[in-house]
Amino acid sequence: MNMSVDYAAIGQRIKGRRREQKRTQEWLAEQLQVSVGYISQIERGVTKVNLDTLSEIGASLGCDLGELVTGVAASSPLYLDREVAQTLQKMNARQKSMLMEMADLILNY
Repeated sequence: MNMSVDYAAIGQRIKGRRREQKRTQEWLAEQLQVSVGYISQIERGVTKVNLDTLSEIGASLGCDLGELVTGVAASSPLYLDREVAQTLQKMNARQKSMLMEMADLILNY
């Protein structure tokens, strides 16, 4: 499974979230104790931001790491749909059949 990171998309999400809150790059840079230029590079996707920094950005902007990386908040129903789909891809036919039987039991409970 190829899981490349789209840093440009992550940067756009950060920028969008920051602007929604009417915050400046200067404000975010101050929160993270980094330069404004570094925030600009992150938002343009020209630098590879590490998980620690992404986590700090998320905390500053009031969103979780998953939302910045995937564009879907963990509290969103779409998040769970994506998780289920990814789990299904890892299952063999027998496991999927068992899962369907359990799902039927739950639905008919």
